[in-house]
Amino acid sequence: MKKNILLALLSGALLASAWVTYGITILIFIGFVPLLLMEARIRRNYRHTKRKVFALSYLAFLTWNIPTTWWIWYSTQIGAIFAILANTLLMTLTFFLYHIVAKRMNRKVSLIFLVVIWLSFEKFHLTWEVSWPWLNLGNVFSEQITWIQWYEYTGTFGGSLWVWIVNIILFLAVENYLTTKNRKVLAQKVGLAMLFFAVPIVISYFQYLNYSETGKKTVDVIVLQPNIDPYAEKYALSNQEVSNLLLQLTADKLDDKVNFVLTPETVFAENIKLNELSYTPEIDRLRTSVARYPKLNWVGGTAMIEFVRDEAHTTSQSNYLSNYGIWYNDYNSAFLLNRNPKMPLYHKSKLVVAVENFPYQNILKPILGETLINLGGTVALKTTQPERTAFAGVDTEGKAAPIICYETIYGEFVTGYIKKGANFLAILTNDAWWRNTQGHKQLLSYTRLRAIETRRSVARSANTGISAFINGRGEVLKTLPYGTQGSLKGTIALNDEVTFYVQMGDYIARIAYFLAFFVFLYAVLRKRETI
Repeated sequence: MKKNILLALLSGALLASAWVTYGITILIFIGFVPLLLMEARIRRNYRHTKRKVFALSYLAFLTWNIPTTWWIWYSTQIGAIFAILANTLLMTLTFFLYHIVAKRMNRKVSLIFLVVIWLSFEKFHLTWEVSWPWLNLGNVFSEQITWIQWYEYTGTFGGSLWVWIVNIILFLAVENYLTTKNRKVLAQKVGLAMLFFAVPIVISYFQYLNYSETGKKTVDVIVLQPNIDPYAEKYALSNQEVSNLLLQLTADKLDDKVNFVLTPETVFAENIKLNELSYTPEIDRLRTSVARYPKLNWVGGTAMIEFVRDEAHTTSQSNYLSNYGIWYNDYNSAFLLNRNPKMPLYHKSKLVVAVENFPYQNILKPILGETLINLGGTVALKTTQPERTAFAGVDTEGKAAPIICYETIYGEFVTGYIKKGANFLAILTNDAWWRNTQGHKQLLSYTRLRAIETRRSVARSANTGISAFINGRGEVLKTLPYGTQGSLKGTIALNDEVTFYVQMGDYIARIAYFLAFFVFLYAVLRKRETI
């Protein structure tokens, strides 16, 4: 049993050591091999296997989750424990389903089931109310952009599939060698794994060399980094003081050529009433720059509130002030300000669990009451909108996708902005809740995946950093270091072409859903027939 424990720990250590911004990416291709060997050994040598496989796979995935997402601790200790333990449990249950099928089906079918059930798990983790897809396997390549230019066709699920194919071939190679000691077969299978590893990289590198933004139309953009401490300053500074700071940060870079200025998420932290945004002093201050530069477009982040006195007009996302008998909608929003009288809005729609979203209220609220698990940010139930919005600027062909913070990690979700006409990605974020850890570095890195999938340039405004410009190949062109107050000016390309992934979305995951359901159903019915 000690050997099985060591195999589980080794898998977790390899997966953690491969992760983004600090790890060695290539280790992801062998990370699952020890875990698969452990499961096969238990299934072959023990009569009662389920508890052993469950416990050891939980150990492996816990060893992966802790080093990669420990930084949540800086925003909340309880939230970090919940996120790590719950995500580990979901991974374990997914692998446990493979174990059940592997006991009833032949090797080939069971390994196919492992791949499709894992892809199904990743897709499920993108869509349900307790969504936390940070460790979806396809994310691991965000620093290796020359390997994954084909994400414009597959999205990150292509990367997850790639990881599993190579791991499974190597697992079969090692298992066969341990049984037969046949070095020739081992060499053949390792060679096959290397082929599956190398071919996608060669294809990607060819795409990388041949992709060009030359000739595309451009916009000049300024991204602001006010470096406001969310624990000490964010709610102490008035909106007017913040507005003055934003203008100061643009002072040495604004000119007649600038098309867009981006602020971070909820830079105006004092709630502004939904129907009064256009008339507030902080917006009037920003209008002074628009008066001087008529083709200027501000894309800013603000907290907003809407009071609803008639309960009939509330939604499942509305909040209730029992002391006043008033309902209200709470928004984390982006606005577009230019010389036009109307100010388009977008309300953040992928929410941080238990911070902006109380999952499954009907079930949990009677049990937990108002207790929420704070994962960082502000504890509130936010109101979303059903569709994405693109902000079309004046005197420019630029159309910004106002992506707010956590939304960055959702590939198919981001394609919704492109389908609305966005030709560059404008990301507004506040990563300061996690301090100077891997958290903010990984979120920036994941942004590169969205650039490749959509072939859209990115302008990223982060409160404390890292603010950046990224091109359609996923290359980071300019950055402003973490913890630095300032601004960054750049020229980025516009792109109106639509990639295959934008058109089709997570089609690989949808195919996996279908296959996983029918293989599992067949495995269960097949067992019943033999009883």
